[in-house]
Amino acid sequence: MPRLRKSITVERKLTGAKISGRSETKKRALKRLVSAIVQPANNHAGVMLTPCQERAWTLLQGKENVFLTGAAGTGKSFLLREFLEGKPSALFPVVASTGVSAILVGGRTFHSFFGIGIMEGGAESAARRACQNKRVLTRLCRAQGVVIDEVSMLPGEALRAADRVARIARGTDAPWGGLQVIAVGDFAQLPPVSGGGEGKDWAFLSDVWEESRFSPALLSTCVRTKEPEFLRVLNFIRNGIVNEEVADFLNARILPPTLDFRGTRLFPHRATAESHNRQKLDQLPFEEKIFDTLFAGREHSIAQLRRTCPIPEALHLKKNALVMLRKNDTSGKTRYVNGSLGTLQRIEPECLTIALFSGESVEIEKTSFALLDGNGSEMASAWNFPVNLAWASTIHKSQGATLDRLMVDLASLWEPGQAYVALSRIRSSAGLFIERWNPSSIICEPRVMEYYRTMEDAIPTSLARESD
Repeated sequence: MPRLRKSITVERKLTGAKISGRSETKKRALKRLVSAIVQPANNHAGVMLTPCQERAWTLLQGKENVFLTGAAGTGKSFLLREFLEGKPSALFPVVASTGVSAILVGGRTFHSFFGIGIMEGGAESAARRACQNKRVLTRLCRAQGVVIDEVSMLPGEALRAADRVARIARGTDAPWGGLQVIAVGDFAQLPPVSGGGEGKDWAFLSDVWEESRFSPALLSTCVRTKEPEFLRVLNFIRNGIVNEEVADFLNARILPPTLDFRGTRLFPHRATAESHNRQKLDQLPFEEKIFDTLFAGREHSIAQLRRTCPIPEALHLKKNALVMLRKNDTSGKTRYVNGSLGTLQRIEPECLTIALFSGESVEIEKTSFALLDGNGSEMASAWNFPVNLAWASTIHKSQGATLDRLMVDLASLWEPGQAYVALSRIRSSAGLFIERWNPSSIICEPRVMEYYRTMEDAIPTSLARESD
């Protein structure tokens, strides 16, 4: 077996040790080391990186602050997972802009990590309160860096408060107190959550963002779909452009909604999605099984988790129900991802058998979704099957998911990026259907597009050509 012999040779040269008698932990660590040497530099977890991903990966290996961004489906989450491989969470914690995204990435919220809470009284008041918390100061001093996921949904005021806390905690006036910050997200998707007022408090417009001097790691090659026409249309919609090509594409996919549509319908409002799921479930002529989600933790933490958990408080299931997986496959086989669809074949007390749209059949066991405090300690947990009924969902909840078959109503959207988020969830345009649409629903924030144009202009021409 030449390949194995090559690995053993490399291993012995590196360690001067024999394979026999080594602990399983050391064997696994050594296997990762040997794999890194034997495999090509641009091969990660068996995946060859695109040129723009290679450039981003190089930036991530440095010490500078990095903004990892790009259109939907360009591989931001994949690169982030690779970057975090082997990094202790205490030294390089992952924080997310919302509770939902924090639970899905196994991290904590940005606000809890920096101790700024609900920002009562504004950035300065929030920072003063946080600096009186010894646990906040301790974890900030211990950390080497921080990953901010879904940064587009963070208002600039939250960045100002967190930056202030980090500088005080670490005793230096350097941006973020000298922490390396990896910001991840796409400002062309959902906008920041703010408390009203005129305009959006975009993070990239804040003084803190400018002072952070993020190196742009712009991903431009879509790996979710390879269809040229679909990619052009997505790019037009991302930029808020409704031209003849966009209109023809959307009109060609109009399909009057029917109750027998085999796929997920996306709605802007949660009540509409929940009503549709209930209606579809009632049509199935099988016994309904109810699985209550088991919550554990302190009462106030459980209440918070109930609001942000990606699974409902009670799962109502029937045989042949359409379901969506809410976690990635952790077996290493990548049989499904967050958003994969399938039909329930068998329902048992501790196991669901699901026929995925991909053609595979998988058995899914119950798992835990955790709410973490700022230190990364579990405050509350939710235990149940990681699935949702999938005949309908909201556009907001679909962010980050990859869907196989989708119908969406684009007639009355109101937020910048909503239409783009909805359409970019799908793997292939063959699985995309439009209930109705209106040009007024395709909205782009002009300041966002100007920001990305400036970023693209700052990337050297040779690198930009490699990324195309």
